[in-house]
Amino acid sequence: MKSRKKLWLIFGPVIIAAVLVWGILLLPLNHRRVTNTDLKRSAVSLSTNVYHGTMLKQAAFSKNYVPFMGSSELLRMDPLHPSVLAAKYRRSYQPFLLGSAGSQSLNHFFALQGVHRQLQGKKIVFIISPQWFTKHGQTPDAFGYFYSPLQAIDWLLTAKDSASTRYAANRLLSMPSGQSSSVMANALQKVADGQKISHSERLFLEYRRRMLRNEDALFSKIKLDRHWERVKKGERQLPTKDSNQMLTTTAIQLAQKHTSNNDLGIDNHFYAQRLRGSRINALRGSQKHFDYRYSPEYSDLELLLSEFKQMHTNVLFVIPPINQKWSRYTGLSLPMLKQTASKLKYQLNSQGFNHVLDMTSDSRDDYMMEDTIHLGWLGWLKMDEAVKPFLTQPQAQPHYHLKSYFYTKNWQQALPQKEGSH
Repeated sequence: MKSRKKLWLIFGPVIIAAVLVWGILLLPLNHRRVTNTDLKRSAVSLSTNVYHGTMLKQAAFSKNYVPFMGSSELLRMDPLHPSVLAAKYRRSYQPFLLGSAGSQSLNHFFALQGVHRQLQGKKIVFIISPQWFTKHGQTPDAFGYFYSPLQAIDWLLTAKDSASTRYAANRLLSMPSGQSSSVMANALQKVADGQKISHSERLFLEYRRRMLRNEDALFSKIKLDRHWERVKKGERQLPTKDSNQMLTTTAIQLAQKHTSNNDLGIDNHFYAQRLRGSRINALRGSQKHFDYRYSPEYSDLELLLSEFKQMHTNVLFVIPPINQKWSRYTGLSLPMLKQTASKLKYQLNSQGFNHVLDMTSDSRDDYMMEDTIHLGWLGWLKMDEAVKPFLTQPQAQPHYHLKSYFYTKNWQQALPQKEGSH
């Protein structure tokens, strides 16, 4: 008896704690209150907790927050950043930033699960980075970092058989993330084959979703980076009036001040930390074989377009430029970049996505980029000239007509000048 008592004293508290945790995660807890301060911080946090979850996104998209989806450029928060401009001038919208370095179309497809009702018929700004469109497309490690089991289960429990559904299931199965659970993998295989998941699989996934939703409600507000302070600091550097002329002057002054230690038009801090000294020598000519015209990413983008259509969202697509001085140094082909943009625009325009800002011709202009490939200063300002009217003025209801051809390897490998040959 004494030994049993000792064992209970040792393991009893652990067992009780485990039972309590499981109880908390399984009960439909009422702990989903989200304050305006929570929304301000989460909208610019670029936190994976926010990206993986649904609670904060649902609350934000029920109000005046607009998804600004992209990758690493969203973190370049100089005073002309969309979040700073919207906050400074009290615009009718506030960007909700979704994405970071490594997030691409497939991640963004799943990131929209669970917020269909809140985004139905609304607007989205989507920045397409040409750098996503590599030979092998989305890397499994990067996908896994942004992968959310909650979002995948939300999708799986509501998915209806279609070409896009089967494509999504196969893509997830091709990633280690989709194989992390045998139940999930089996369910995905059935969906990929055009079949329905079993009753027992559905019960398991619903039980798992309840746990993940409670985890989201409990932990999504934790570790929100303090980027809102950067937004407030940026506001103080902007002119009082929302004037394009005054903003242009401010942007040029800031850019000149912050690109003084190099002749590539790159931010001083970025240049000093990443490129100064012998490091830059190794990069000369290093990108002359890069080619973004042929990639499985084009089909992942098509999957995301199917999601935009399902939600009846009106989307402004932005194709950013690349620092021309840098591309000359590394050997990156600007004609290839223009052909990539042409291929992207064909895929978008031919299916009814007609709001496209192609900035690739701005590569030669000074102060468009903060560093080698990321928008900054005048680049943000030019993007704002399209974003502001798109979000503040009424837009015609789009009519999308998607084509399964864009899921094929033929399209992935198609030459841009032969886009219409199919």
